[in-house]
Amino acid sequence: MEPVYQTDTLIAEDIDAYLVSHQHKTMLRFITCGSVDDGKSTLIGRLLYDSKMIFEDQLAALESDSKKVGTQGQSIDFALLVDGLAAEREQGITIDVAYRFFNTEKRKFIVADCPGHEQYTRNMVTGASTADLAVILVDARKGVLVQTRRHSYLCHLIGIRNIVLAVNKMDLVDYDQGVFDAIVADYAAFAKSIGIAGFTAMPISGFKGDNITAPSANTPWYSGPTLIEHLESVEVFSAADQSQPLRMPVQWVNRPNLDFRGFSGLIASGTVKPGDAIRVLPSGKTSTVSRIVTMPSGGFAGETDGDGDLDRAVAGQSVTLCLADEIDCSRGDVIAAADNPPQAADQFETTLVWLNDEAMLVGRGYWLKLGTQMVSVTVQQPKYAVNVNTMEKIAAKTLDLNAIGVAEIATDKPLVFEPYADSRALGGFILIDKITNATVAAGMINFSLRRSQNIHWQPTDITRTDHAGLKNQTPRVLWFTGLSGSGKSTIANAVEKQLNLMNRHTFLLDGDNVRHGLNRDLGFTEADRIENIRRVGEVAKLMADAGLIVLTAFISPFRAEREMVRAMLPEGEFVEVFVDTPLEVAEARDVKGLYKKARSGELKNFTGIDSPYEPPVNPEIRVNTVEMTPDEAAQLIVRKLLPLK
Repeated sequence: MEPVYQTDTLIAEDIDAYLVSHQHKTMLRFITCGSVDDGKSTLIGRLLYDSKMIFEDQLAALESDSKKVGTQGQSIDFALLVDGLAAEREQGITIDVAYRFFNTEKRKFIVADCPGHEQYTRNMVTGASTADLAVILVDARKGVLVQTRRHSYLCHLIGIRNIVLAVNKMDLVDYDQGVFDAIVADYAAFAKSIGIAGFTAMPISGFKGDNITAPSANTPWYSGPTLIEHLESVEVFSAADQSQPLRMPVQWVNRPNLDFRGFSGLIASGTVKPGDAIRVLPSGKTSTVSRIVTMPSGGFAGETDGDGDLDRAVAGQSVTLCLADEIDCSRGDVIAAADNPPQAADQFETTLVWLNDEAMLVGRGYWLKLGTQMVSVTVQQPKYAVNVNTMEKIAAKTLDLNAIGVAEIATDKPLVFEPYADSRALGGFILIDKITNATVAAGMINFSLRRSQNIHWQPTDITRTDHAGLKNQTPRVLWFTGLSGSGKSTIANAVEKQLNLMNRHTFLLDGDNVRHGLNRDLGFTEADRIENIRRVGEVAKLMADAGLIVLTAFISPFRAEREMVRAMLPEGEFVEVFVDTPLEVAEARDVKGLYKKARSGELKNFTGIDSPYEPPVNPEIRVNTVEMTPDEAAQLIVRKLLPLK
């Protein structure tokens, strides 16, 4: 006869009381990782079975028929649980992160079953990015393997403090203490070499259930906790988190009515109470906390006066802070202790884990998301990549899928941060492709660059408005884009001539001409093309600041870089002109003989042949050079621009 647990009784007798107790349990996120076939999925199945854990998707059934589900909960079959995970292993490997949700009497859990193969490292990083603890499995017959080291390095890199070394399949080595001790010693030496301060080792058998939920008679020489005891007792937000200075990234401004204004978010570190002095970053504005509000029973925070107020809030709690003063504060800002705020900078050294199939493009603009902050960022060529098998630092020009490297980044505005070693919340970020919105990398800030602190913007008295007013015109950047031979330079030249006759102050930046000077050091690889456009964009911006109408004639094949230049300018000043000419027409013209060279293989990375061209999706102006002459195209462009003032 199986034992009856307190939770089972409570479910059967009072489902409402059970749900209340369930709601107030702490949550632990952990991952299982390690080499292939170390028994990760089997261990999860054993945890679910032996602990009488119940899937979250069964709670609805619990509410509707508590006694019926209570009976079902006691008849769960371990074989069924393992079979439930088999779908993920039909191909012999787990190719994605499988999440399981369950609970015990003391705690709720989310476990990520991470893939073991090296080519799916990015999936493991995804699972580990939000984990509080890592269970690293080692097959007792095989010992510490390359993937054991890889996953341990990544867990440490991502900042997981709590590591369990689970030496699995002890039943297959006759529960030999010598085997266990040798594996622990081997792992301890490696862990020390990469900076892991400590870990908890335990001998287990996921299949037999040894030391999972109850001490095993097969390992009398082991006196440590069982796996579930350790998972239930490990601290998620420790006293150390609460002793740190206050940090709360603002997720949203909570204003359900005119009488209430609060700033909501998860306290990442520290404590706060009414009357505490705070500082809002990056603005630096100060105030004091007037109220700490949690969600009242009636609805939004603040709807019921006094309901949900706290005398004190600590790290790990989601709250709404009301301030004594009406200061500017919005999503993405950070509320911090007034006398000990975090830093803000725009240039950093970072460690990146590349997660995208396409390699990192040096100089390309990406979105950087750190907590609730979102900024535009460019990545420089890596200082080095890390061979996680040998810990060797190797030279790298870019980062490919699953590669790890150290690189400098620059953001378009100050980022409130702390080094990742001090704060996962303010030091960990992701990079997002601006076109596809795909997450391409996970990153950790090591430190800000000194030059970012020493360089300050120098204000001047004569503004861009003054420069434009002197010329009696509105600045513009006319960005001509299209295939080689489409007619960009010819049309841009004709437009400038017409504007000149209208007494407009202009300057034409041509792709070939710029490569004779400013960009003579750049080739035609994707990275060099990106840098070419970045430099031209910065020059065009300076000229627009001087009040000029700037015309640029560049292939500029990638949408991301054209959008990067658009973002440099005030809204409405960037005018994308798509010189739309079919490839066969441009190739037939071949004025410079470039297509012929590209077709013969003499010219590599030529747009339209062996390098892609991404046409504009919604250009401000489109001209078709098959249907109109260059002069007609120029007249169309000038008409669309008028009035220029």
